[in-house]
Amino acid sequence: MAAKLLGLTIRTLQRWAKSGVTDKRKGSRATPANKMSDDERQQVINILKSPEFSGLNPNQIVPRLADQGVFLGSESTMYRILRMLKMNTHRQASRPSRKSSPTPLSADGPNQLWSWDISYLPSKVKGQFYYLYMVMDLYSRKAVACQVYDSESGELAADLITDACIREKISKDQITLHSDNGSPMKSATMLAKLQDLGVMPSFSRPAISNDNPFSESLFKTLKYRPEYPEKPFENIVEARDWAHRFVNWYNTEHFHSGIRFVTPEDRHTGKDIMILENRHRIYQEAQLRHPERWTRKTRNWNPVIEVVLKKFKRLKSGDAIEKKAA
Repeated sequence: MAAKLLGLTIRTLQRWAKSGVTDKRKGSRATPANKMSDDERQQVINILKSPEFSGLNPNQIVPRLADQGVFLGSESTMYRILRMLKMNTHRQASRPSRKSSPTPLSADGPNQLWSWDISYLPSKVKGQFYYLYMVMDLYSRKAVACQVYDSESGELAADLITDACIREKISKDQITLHSDNGSPMKSATMLAKLQDLGVMPSFSRPAISNDNPFSESLFKTLKYRPEYPEKPFENIVEARDWAHRFVNWYNTEHFHSGIRFVTPEDRHTGKDIMILENRHRIYQEAQLRHPERWTRKTRNWNPVIEVVLKKFKRLKSGDAIEKKAA
């Protein structure tokens, strides 16, 4: 510890102990040829503290001095003096940027937190696509709404969310709906419908592509299925039929890894509790029959209690309408 504080290595101390000498280091006595004089340093300090320049950083000060025919030192020199004087803080009159972590949203039951997004489906016409609208429940991973349209719009999205709320019997102020910052998601029609339904909107942070991971994961599962067509869809009817077949498989047959390998439908209806308890019992019985085969505890079949969405910004429905109108 003492060597570390003195800036010495263990090998140096061992060499000194072996030779019986003490530390004879005297350090460098050479003075840098370009070192500023005390008067020059004081001139820089006076400039940094002056009313004209006290609110500016060196990147702003140096060119202004050059316009006046004055050069006292470079930006790095001024920054070094500011650090020495412990004045290297926010010098401008504007507010410093404040970075704060968004408050996470969580769900410990179905129909509390939804996310939605739109993905492209290929059509036979080059450059034209069908648009897959998908809404999922983050707690159960169930796709609660799915539709394919030939365009993107807030009106179509509002109709889809309305149908999902009616089907799931959603009451006012029951759920939060998360999405990215696409134009359909933040359209005035969509935000007005959410306010009418009593659904709280939540949006990803700007320019951050992975703030809606649950919906992105769902689309990846969809497009990496062996049944996903290798050729473009012939028409929108064919695209809709395929999407609905996928949703039926995903909700009722797919064992989702994020919810202990139960189906989203079983998780959504609460049947997963009994299923996981039965799996735990089977594993416990197997361990009792052959304890020598188990070096650790049996597999964790406890249900996932809470799902957390950490990356978003949440707005009040009224605030969202006002900001959009502005």
